[in-house]
Amino acid sequence: MQARAMLKEYLDYLEVERGRAVATRRAYAHYLERFFAAVNILAITDITEQCIRDFRLQLAREDLKKATQSQYVIALRSFLKYLAKRGHETVPPERIELLKAPARQVEIISHAELERLMGAPDCSTLAGMRDKAMLELFFSTGLRLSELCALDRFIDLKKGELTVRGKGDRVRLVFLSPTACKAITAYMDRRTDVETPLFVSILKGKIIGRITPRAVERMLGRCGTEAGIIGKKLSPHTLRHCFATDLLANGADIRSVQEMLGHASIVTTQIYTHVTNQHLREVYKAFHGKRRTEE
Repeated sequence: MQARAMLKEYLDYLEVERGRAVATRRAYAHYLERFFAAVNILAITDITEQCIRDFRLQLAREDLKKATQSQYVIALRSFLKYLAKRGHETVPPERIELLKAPARQVEIISHAELERLMGAPDCSTLAGMRDKAMLELFFSTGLRLSELCALDRFIDLKKGELTVRGKGDRVRLVFLSPTACKAITAYMDRRTDVETPLFVSILKGKIIGRITPRAVERMLGRCGTEAGIIGKKLSPHTLRHCFATDLLANGADIRSVQEMLGHASIVTTQIYTHVTNQHLREVYKAFHGKRRTEE
């Protein structure tokens, strides 16, 4: 059977039967089409362990990050599982080993840096009020960049919560702090337009549509510089990290944090638990070896 026809069938299956997001379909299509082109896959029978090894060697020699290489392998394994499920004889997916990726490092900013960042926007302008509202919302909710950009203005700030559709089309409830509600209210009170997006791009004082992820990233870089945050990679995900570590450091359980972040697996959430090390040290000092000391 032709490989590309089977690929389309597989991508349709991902989107319709597995309920994967359009962005996931697009990413898997990219990974697999590149695999087909790199090792000249025309038919399903052309897929062999040797051609997979050749392709992985190409990826490694391009000096791609291990996490990126792993995405290609994950997509390929998923495709092979689908082929096996449909009764096609091909390379067993379990024969394709995943890369052992290095432990993910989480970079956060200090409380003092966070406060300076929150105070960086110039709230005498609509753009500055928007930036302040976005920063407070990021820290209040732990939203992903794409989730924040997709928000519409019709949210109930009185309830202090909103529903977000995140990765894998999963819906979750997030909560707004009083500070975030205040910043969003001030920003919305300043707007005189009827545009649907909550956060909009502004050019020379005029609203030109929904804000883009790139515009938010530039805003954060600018505010980080104004806040004097030097030598740290500041991104929307930095504030997501701050949200999670702040909860854990103050005693929140990891399962609740997992749910609030919208992580499918608790393994992903566990990268934040390093912040509790100081708390564990204090518990150890307070409770370990008491009986021996008393003796």
